[in-house]
Amino acid sequence: MQQLVVDGIDIYIDGPEEDEHAETIVMVHGWPDTYRLWESQVAALRHRYRCVRFTLPGFDNTKQRRSYTLDATMRILLHIVNSVSRKQPVILMAHDWGCVFGYEFYMRNRALVSRIVGVDIGDANSETTLRSRSMGQRMMLNGYQNVLALGWAIGGVIGNVVTRAMASIMKVPSPRAHIYSGMNYPYYILTAGNIGSYRALVPFKPRVPMLFIYGIRKPFMFHSGPWTEMLAARKGCKVVAFDTGHWPMVSQPERFNQVVLDWLDGVAEAAPKEEGEGEVVVTEEQAAPDDNGAA
Repeated sequence: MQQLVVDGIDIYIDGPEEDEHAETIVMVHGWPDTYRLWESQVAALRHRYRCVRFTLPGFDNTKQRRSYTLDATMRILLHIVNSVSRKQPVILMAHDWGCVFGYEFYMRNRALVSRIVGVDIGDANSETTLRSRSMGQRMMLNGYQNVLALGWAIGGVIGNVVTRAMASIMKVPSPRAHIYSGMNYPYYILTAGNIGSYRALVPFKPRVPMLFIYGIRKPFMFHSGPWTEMLAARKGCKVVAFDTGHWPMVSQPERFNQVVLDWLDGVAEAAPKEEGEGEVVVTEEQAAPDDNGAA
């Protein structure tokens, strides 16, 4: 493993460093995770790809507790990608808030991303997705987001207790020792709607091959049906549903890794770079929803 520091962020790189043709996968986690989220993926992918992991700014409980605006986060991601990319476009793998930040990074720096693996977050903020939710689902969504925003505002021991309690309710797989209130600043920014507001987010419109994986065992989805249908119909893109909650890469790591590898191999063979039409490749698995969700 190779390590470096970019803008105070510890970067971990696993993979065939001697192979100058090996592509780089930049992995971006969400709440309430750290770089450790991707351990199973790194184990499966590092023999063929350079796997780059880091903990999002503000999410590391060993460092100073502070919030980051959207623009500040984008600058840090840009510095990280430029530091690890070998001047080649990278594959972006993102989950939860990592999708929010990763998709925005792509929209601002399209030439720096060759492919995208998005996990469980699609057009989460679109009108279509918002309209698809019942009143109960909206109350549930606003409820946990407001609690986490409150945890950030309180901070300290009590803020940590509030945050870890919510993580337990939501069946978060991340170790409790790494979860703390400092991870909640995106929710505070989201609910407060002032400093560092995410209102400037650009609607995500991928024009590179994209694999979208999501879990169906959740009280509500973070994407709309029309969005996945549109994505699946694009050449080089694929949508796969897992019989899991919000963390399919943890719940079914072997299948997740195989789906990713098969898709990367297929895209490499076809090498599509622009949007186009193709066959629908959505995979659905039926199951009753449970309460495993986040974002």
